[in-house]
Amino acid sequence: MHFCVVGAGAIGGLIAARLSKSGHHVTVIARGASYEAIRSRGIEVIESDGSSTIASKLSTTDQFVLSHSPDCIIVALKAHQISSVAPELASLIDTTTTIVSLQNGIPWWYFYREGGSYDGYRLRSLDPEGTIESNIPSAQVIGSIAFPAAIRVSPGVIAHIEGDRLPIGEPDGSRSDRAALISQAFSEAGFRSRVLADIRSHIWIKAWGNLAFNPISALTQSTLREICEFPSTRSLAADLMEEARSIAGALGVNVRLSIEQRISGAQEVGDHKTSMLQDLESSQKMEIEPLVGAFLELASLTDTPVPRITAIHALVSLLDSHSQIKATAT
Repeated sequence: MHFCVVGAGAIGGLIAARLSKSGHHVTVIARGASYEAIRSRGIEVIESDGSSTIASKLSTTDQFVLSHSPDCIIVALKAHQISSVAPELASLIDTTTTIVSLQNGIPWWYFYREGGSYDGYRLRSLDPEGTIESNIPSAQVIGSIAFPAAIRVSPGVIAHIEGDRLPIGEPDGSRSDRAALISQAFSEAGFRSRVLADIRSHIWIKAWGNLAFNPISALTQSTLREICEFPSTRSLAADLMEEARSIAGALGVNVRLSIEQRISGAQEVGDHKTSMLQDLESSQKMEIEPLVGAFLELASLTDTPVPRITAIHALVSLLDSHSQIKATAT
């Protein structure tokens, strides 16, 4: 298959490198230092045991221009970056292209073929002007959840910390041929990938943790282990998750883990910095709306009180504002 991976961050780089090493034709769309590094030497992946491999046979470009449409486009950008490139991304899509969405948090297509009371609702916190929806055909989207923990050490160099689950699922829960093909390709690339019949309940498990751990991590500059082992922040994370579980219940979503199980799972990852903390440390804009703001919109939609999520959203938004002002000044 021909895969086009849009975004060469930690997860995009890891997936691109593994797909290429397993024999697929991979094109990476990257810009700046990442593009230059990948063009000159490929993508290096450093595994948790210290071993490393270099995927040198993949292609890269800094433009949304390919000779033909790929079989599958993997959108590995941060959620707040998608709307700005959606019109360019549209030029790569034909009627047979499958688009795999790999964003943290609640995805923009969440209510497409959801089948409930809010079927078809567009999340304004993620796609305020409808730019994504009008340029990326929802009918061609398959959801995925990136469970591996990884960091971008430098442009073109990815450190894989732990985890290899990369499940996918159709928005309507069907078991399609395209989902089976992509699941097989991911599995052959070394990921544990299966086709889920209930992708949204699994999205909630990951988003649940992102909601709690990402903002706490950024506000306290702490790792997952530190948050989970300090009683007050562990308790705060649990309270945030409890509010989110109330939203899930109002939407008819069954979150299949207990709060304690989710926190324990995060603790086992160890001294890993969340993506929001990594963004803060590199003076990048943080993913506040997809990881936290979308829950406020869902709470409003379902009439669910969420005072702690409201407070954490305000705090981390102010932190991001200060960070961006400092970055602009320098």
